[in-house]
Amino acid sequence: MSIADGFGLIQDIDVRLTVELGRTQMRLRDVLALAEDSVVRLDRLVDEPLDVMVNGKLIAKGEVVSEGNRFGLRILELVNAGGATTSAAPAAVAAPEIVLPEIEAKVPAKPASPRAAKG
Repeated sequence: MSIADGFGLIQDIDVRLTVELGRTQMRLRDVLALAEDSVVRLDRLVDEPLDVMVNGKLIAKGEVVSEGNRFGLRILELVNAGGATTSAAPAAVAAPEIVLPEIEAKVPAKPASPRAAKG
C-alpha cells in the first residue's frame, strides 16, 4: 500500500471544524448574570480574521460571509505546521468558502444535549 492509498483511507474520517470569533475571560458571577440581550465583549477587533480550527488545531484564518440567509466562511490564509501563514489562493482564483449553519445569537437557557452537539 502506498502513502497515497493510505491517505485515501482516512479522507472520509469526520473531524470537528470550529471557527473562533473571539475569546474573553469572565467571572462566574458575570456569566450567571447573562440574559437574552446581554452583550459579551470579545478580544478580537471587527476587521481581524477569525481562527479556523480542526479538532482544536489552528489551520487557517478566515472571514465571515453571507450566503442567502446563512453565514459562511471565506478562507483567507492557510496556516502551516510551523504556525506561519500562507495565502490560501492566488489572486486570480477565488478563495474556497465553507458554508456554516445559522448561528443563534442568544445565550441558550440550558446546555445543548451531547447528541445535538455531535452534528
